[in-house]
Amino acid sequence: MIAMTVRDRIIIGVMGASACDAAVDALAADVGRLIAKRGAVLLCGGRGGVMEAAARGANEAGGLTIGILKDTHRKGCKVNPYIEIALRTGLGDARNWINVCAADALIAIAGGWGTLSEIALAKKINKPVVLLGSWKLQASPAVDPLPTADTAEQAVELAFSLIEPVDEA
Repeated sequence: MIAMTVRDRIIIGVMGASACDAAVDALAADVGRLIAKRGAVLLCGGRGGVMEAAARGANEAGGLTIGILKDTHRKGCKVNPYIEIALRTGLGDARNWINVCAADALIAIAGGWGTLSEIALAKKINKPVVLLGSWKLQASPAVDPLPTADTAEQAVELAFSLIEPVDEA
């Protein structure tokens, strides 16, 4: 692998609910681990559930993790222990826009309404999204089908394959 500066590294957003069961926790941790092994930065909402599991997996594999938090101040701001860079935005759920815009691609794992909003925002700006046990959205003339994966490996591979190369000019 070519050595990259932090500035050049791919950022993969992992989106999902702030609470999850053991199976989803394990899946999210595997996704985080695989993202880190590919040399990418993991970006998430910085809280619990899917976000914590993915950050834990990335952290254990030596990856860099960024949490985009709803709160403004350190006091009372619950950030999971696997986040290395915590960005307190004070934006509440509007931070979902930052999650989407800052990532090169997103992987949605399970999730609730917040995850669905991130999927919709990503589609609105043509940002790649891969669904892993997440919302089952029906294709229609107005909605293109989204790529889905059955395993962590498939999800990470798909996410990386959907990122457009950067011109080095």
